[in-house]
Amino acid sequence: RSKQPGSRGSDYQNLEKVCNEQPITVYCGVDPSARSLHIGNLLPLITLLHFGIRGHRPIALIGGATGSIGDPGGRATERKLLSQEELAVNEEGITRQVHRFFKTATAYAEERRPQSTSEAQSPTVVNNITWFREMGMLEFLRSVGKHAKVNTMLSRDSVSSRLNASQGISFTEFTYQLLQAHDFYTLNKKYGCRLQLGGSDQWGNIVAGIDMIQRRRATASSPETVDQAENAKSEDEVFGLTIPLLTTPSGEKFGKSAGNAVWLDSEMTSVYDFYQYFIRQPDTMVRQLLSMFTLLPQERIDATMTEHEVDPSKRVAQRTLAREVTELVHGKDAVRQAEAVTSVLFDSDVGHLTSEDVVAAFTRDPRLVRLSSSEEGIGIPLTKLLAKNGRVKSRSEAERVLKTGGLYLNSSRITDPKRVLTEEDLVGSDKKMALVRMGSDNHTVIVLP
Repeated sequence: RSKQPGSRGSDYQNLEKVCNEQPITVYCGVDPSARSLHIGNLLPLITLLHFGIRGHRPIALIGGATGSIGDPGGRATERKLLSQEELAVNEEGITRQVHRFFKTATAYAEERRPQSTSEAQSPTVVNNITWFREMGMLEFLRSVGKHAKVNTMLSRDSVSSRLNASQGISFTEFTYQLLQAHDFYTLNKKYGCRLQLGGSDQWGNIVAGIDMIQRRRATASSPETVDQAENAKSEDEVFGLTIPLLTTPSGEKFGKSAGNAVWLDSEMTSVYDFYQYFIRQPDTMVRQLLSMFTLLPQERIDATMTEHEVDPSKRVAQRTLAREVTELVHGKDAVRQAEAVTSVLFDSDVGHLTSEDVVAAFTRDPRLVRLSSSEEGIGIPLTKLLAKNGRVKSRSEAERVLKTGGLYLNSSRITDPKRVLTEEDLVGSDKKMALVRMGSDNHTVIVLP
């Protein structure tokens, strides 16, 4: 908790002391602005996981009410309001995703930090529409608005930056901080929640919640002391803790609006693409990401970086990062699938893979062609196979690629337009698949029964 410059250190020490003395209730909120969370939401969720595996009581709040308004923070323009139907779909998807994340992440934590998970607490998942649905305008103004100071609200970064912009800020988004403040108050009153987590862009909203709790406590004990609530000291002090926002190497914030979101839903971002996102991280960021996104002990991270620095081209650190985060979010099977796809697309030797591994890894991927009989593949010209299974628009298109030297079978260039698929071409440990590539990155995986 910090209201004055320089007070953060002492408040952090107070929070550390409280957490070491007894389990506390801590919450983190996510708004259903999309059908899925993205990797920008991961750090607060991982922080909530850290508290849970150490015996504290986590709460994951779904912002059914706040999501219908839209947080003005980090935006220069007004958010488009979602329809009630869109909100309902998003709420359902994110609620399901939060439950799944903590189940998968707790299993991951049990292997990486077994000493921390003996009293692990599963999160309580709540939706703030529960307490806002029945609250009328007059009740909101009397119970919440009465304790908010407009001059303080105007000073919040999320508001002041918009006031100076050409589009300004609507009353709807201006009141967002009051809704989030009331969330903290409600969770504090009902569950004894003492700590709110959020990205660094949420600091103003978190402080608004701390102010709300202090003012309403002061009013409950003595209505005349509302204006003195800044100095009120409760026996159960409340805190806010912010986590750095995930940004691209260029400093751009990740999220749906930026157009470069990496979603946690495998239907929106495949497990392979999720895995590859971390494989592609630059050397300059990988140590930091290993510390932030995994539960590996520091000595393991140091050893990984030492090995990586011997030959950075092998991307040892990035591969470790990709495996760890994929398992954290999607589970062990997903790691195997992502690595199978990576082997098929980029490694020359796929002898360790079975056709079942590959089919599982490429489920719902248009690059997978499953034939129902050997006769559909063996003895058939490659150009005809590609055209028949929709990998090119026509056989003549495949032949044009071949003539320019861009058609490959199992990494070997094909020059004969009449070249057929033979049993000797089949690869993998069970000899049931063939890998065709057109150009540098247009892959087709042919699997026979």
